Amino acid sequence: MTSSGTNPEGPAPSAAWEVLLPAASAPARARGRALRAALRDAVRCGLLAQGARLPSSRDLAADLGVSRGLITEAYEQLTAEGYLRSGRGAGTWVGGAVRAARPRARDLAPRAPGARADFVPGTPDLSLFPRAAWGAAHRAVLAELPHHELGYPDPRGLPRLRLALAELLARRRGVVADPERLVVVSGVAQASALLGLALHARGTAAVGVEDPGSPQHSALYAGAGVTAVPLPLDREGLALGPLRSSGVRAVVTTPAHQFPTGIAYSARRRAELLDWARSVDGFVLEDDYDGDFRYDRAPVGALQGLDPERVAYTGSVSKSLAPGLRLGWLLVPEGLTEAVVERKRTTDLGHPALDQALFARFVERGDYDRQLRRCQRAYRERRDAVVNALGEHFPGARVSGVAAGLHAIAELPQRYGPQERFLARTAAAGVEVRALNQYAHARVPHDDGPVRLVLGYAHLSPPRIQEGVRLMAEAVASG
Repeated sequence: MTSSGTNPEGPAPSAAWEVLLPAASAPARARGRALRAALRDAVRCGLLAQGARLPSSRDLAADLGVSRGLITEAYEQLTAEGYLRSGRGAGTWVGGAVRAARPRARDLAPRAPGARADFVPGTPDLSLFPRAAWGAAHRAVLAELPHHELGYPDPRGLPRLRLALAELLARRRGVVADPERLVVVSGVAQASALLGLALHARGTAAVGVEDPGSPQHSALYAGAGVTAVPLPLDREGLALGPLRSSGVRAVVTTPAHQFPTGIAYSARRRAELLDWARSVDGFVLEDDYDGDFRYDRAPVGALQGLDPERVAYTGSVSKSLAPGLRLGWLLVPEGLTEAVVERKRTTDLGHPALDQALFARFVERGDYDRQLRRCQRAYRERRDAVVNALGEHFPGARVSGVAAGLHAIAELPQRYGPQERFLARTAAAGVEVRALNQYAHARVPHDDGPVRLVLGYAHLSPPRIQEGVRLMAEAVASG
């Protein structure tokens, strides 16, 4: 290796030889291109720092065992692009145009905080994902999928999946499922965004959201240019008086099992809500996020089945399989169908065809029904574990919202408050838990009232539920 042209202010020119050596072994026809790419990447990622002097073309060619012409060409090309700079008789240097940084890939996915016990709602038990059945379906679909179905799909989704979903949803959730108005989406989040865009295009400026309710609804509709208007609940569901006086013509609801209160909308309130929608020529946007999980009697049917022209219905596999699959569905009223489908087409040209075919097979063969039954058994056992643990460690606690869903509402006796102190002590003990008022759009402290908690349990085994509730009780008692 030659030592000419060293630069005391930067790395030794041997660095150029080291980063280019693999490229010098490329086939003759591709060698020049490989050398240019390797040199360019070395500057971009900082292996060759700004201001570093490079070996002469003659020396570097000798070190690499390639023709001098290849090195000269590489230097000239990268100088023209701004990666290098050169001067007559002064050599070749790494230029200052590139702000090099070593590549990194951060993981911004939401993760559990590493608490000793985590009762934050919203996460299913991902260990229940049916890997063997899913893998078998994947292999079968790869073997049988016609070549043409790997092209751009119908933006609504593959006809095979829309037919399978229409049968499933009609049977399990009582919806009126027209496959022509069923759109396969990447979860409820995309369904909400598409509905928001379609409503905005119709001139809708605001949409009502339940208060307390999921904070995601407000953010998703706001992202589509539609203002979210918080609307209060009563014992039967969304309160009709504030809804009528709000002036909105669309409202987002979770009527089968309201999040977070656990209310199942009464039959009277369902009828009143639909009468309101007809009277204002508006829409009810139904998020059926955990409608399949009811433990003590048959699930309450979806609101959409009562008036499919006024209710847009959406759901997903996030609670039944895994949120990472990014797979859901949207049944659209006729008045919104064309706009929603067009928005879906321009947004992503359709959901991945292979994923759709896989899930269609999973539904057709009964694997999805078996998975729902498996989850139902597991989550009922965990629901019971929460109720029993609260009864043991917090005598006098009132538990509600447990007939369905994946979380419970616990109201603790006054002696365990005030709420802010309770939350501070449980957090210090390593227990993650959310208060009911944390889901209100305008948070108001409840220091003088009872402690009301939203306890997510689906992702916890019964022993961990028992341990977590015990830790909460000990944290409060120690204070």
